[in-house]
Amino acid sequence: MTDEGDLHRVLADWADRVREELDIPDAPLDLDRVLGVAGVAAHAVVRPAAPVTTYLAGYAAGLAAASGTDAGAAAADALDRVRRLAGS
Repeated sequence: MTDEGDLHRVLADWADRVREELDIPDAPLDLDRVLGVAGVAAHAVVRPAAPVTTYLAGYAAGLAAASGTDAGAAAADALDRVRRLAGS
């Protein structure tokens, strides 16, 4: 993997495999937004904040989707909120 296109392709393929394994093949994923939020959390807090932040954002989005919110909108909202938090 030498360029960003290769990295993005590898991550997208991995995400597809994970969604398939977890029986959520249609789960929305804005890969660039997730990576952006992870990067902000890693730099604003500490590196290990990246996976913790994205996990919790995903959990919050899942709860919102389960209560009737559009899954894509729930994910976007959760990621936007934690991005703002990390930037403050």
